[in-house]
Amino acid sequence: MSREGALLVMIAVAIALLTIGVIAWRRRTRRDAGLAAPFGEAPAAAVERERVSGLYVATTRHGEPLERLAIRGLGFRSRVDVTITDRGVALDLTGQPRLFLETARIADVDLATVAIDRVVERGGLVRLTWRAGDTLVDSYLRPQDGSARALAAAIAAILPASTATTPTGTDA
Repeated sequence: MSREGALLVMIAVAIALLTIGVIAWRRRTRRDAGLAAPFGEAPAAAVERERVSGLYVATTRHGEPLERLAIRGLGFRSRVDVTITDRGVALDLTGQPRLFLETARIADVDLATVAIDRVVERGGLVRLTWRAGDTLVDSYLRPQDGSARALAAAIAAILPASTATTPTGTDA
C-alpha cells in the first residue's frame, strides 16, 4: 500500500470514530433529556459558611460512577467554585449558570476514589448525591486547596440530621 493509500485509510478511520462519538453523545443527550439541574441563585437570606475552589469531575447516576450523564451544564469537566450556605450548596462551573442545591434536594455527601476518567488517592473526591427530579445522581468534586474530607464535612454540617452521614470514603 502506498503512503497516500495509508493516509486515506487513517483519515477514514478517524472520521468514522468521530462520527460514532457524535452519535453516541446525541443518544446520551436524548436519554438524559428528562434530567435537569436546578440552576438559580441561593435564597437572599442564605448565609455563606465556606467557599472552596476545585475541579468538577462529572455527574453520574447514583451508584454508577462510570456512567456520565449528559445534563445541560454538567456534561463536561470544569473548574468549580463551591459555596456552602446554611440553605444549600452552590456550584459555579466555568461558563455555566450557577447551580444551587437546596439542602432538601441533597441526599448525601461522601468521599470517593473513582469517577469516570478520574482515579485519585483514597477519598480524594467528594461525592455529592442529590435529586434531579425523581432520580438520584452523584456529582464528583475535587477540591484544589484543602482536603476532600473537610469539604464533605462542611456540606454534611448543613444537612438535616436524618440525611447527614459522616464522610468515610468509598471506592465508588
